Amino acid sequence: MGRVLRTWVDPFVVALVITMVAGLVVPVPAPLRHAISVAGDVAVTVLFLVYGMRLSTREVLAGLRNVRLQGAILASTYVLFPLLGLALHALTGSLVGSALATGLLYVTLLPSTVQSSVSFTSIARGNVAGAICAATVSNVLGMVLTPLLVLLLMDRSGALGLGGLRDVLVQLLLPFVVGQLLQPFSGSWVRARRWLTVSVDRGTILIVVLGAVTAATAAGVWDAVSWTMVLALLALCAVLLAVMLAATWWGGRALGMDLPDRVALLMCGSKKSLATGLPMAAVLFPASTAAAVAVPVIVFHQLQLVVCAVLARHLARRAA
Repeated sequence: MGRVLRTWVDPFVVALVITMVAGLVVPVPAPLRHAISVAGDVAVTVLFLVYGMRLSTREVLAGLRNVRLQGAILASTYVLFPLLGLALHALTGSLVGSALATGLLYVTLLPSTVQSSVSFTSIARGNVAGAICAATVSNVLGMVLTPLLVLLLMDRSGALGLGGLRDVLVQLLLPFVVGQLLQPFSGSWVRARRWLTVSVDRGTILIVVLGAVTAATAAGVWDAVSWTMVLALLALCAVLLAVMLAATWWGGRALGMDLPDRVALLMCGSKKSLATGLPMAAVLFPASTAAAVAVPVIVFHQLQLVVCAVLARHLARRAA
């Protein structure tokens, strides 16, 4: 039974939910909220420094040779996804409220995941090397493209505007560049210690979520969110994921890709990164807005894990 639960429910998402509930029900005084906010800023900077040290530049250059696959994944991530997000934001904002609608739009502007995209591509016997490159390039470009898209499409939805873009450059891109400069000396050491990157990754997200939720609770943001809005959000995330899965799978066929490349496009082009999205939201949005923005990111993340796990197993059986 325990193994079944671990297969269908990400334990880290459970930890996220517990953290959010704690932030909702436990009163946190202002000095402690400020301390959590500072700790979150430091953790985000360290996170992107580790990202830079972990990423092998050679892997990116090697994977870029498959121009058709890489271009299709980038177009799915940064063109088709945002267009769908704008449509959902315009048509369904009244169903989930302005705060959650903003968060859903933000989800569509994020880069693809890395670990789950590559893992599911491997399970489904797809092009793993192409998936590694595509997910990596998506996240590197996302440090610039996501803030620019937020500034362009969400300037009236609570984003911090040019100030937020400057913070991204200083707090995210600069430590990443420093990490890349250190990568030739420290990359092998960091990659050999996966526990380090996982701990920094997940610890940063938990701190960021706790800070965002406690700030939103203090500001009374949750008074306007009902259970019907949350259920409507889940339905909208399901629709968004279904459309992207169909578009990437059949789009790959229309482009004449072979099956391994279609699998890589399906798994990389239909996902959004929680690991990048939540820390970036803490930089791009005011604390009270960041909490509401975090909810759709978490919901979509868990949904994509469950659905793509089923698809990966089906494709693996089909290939066998």
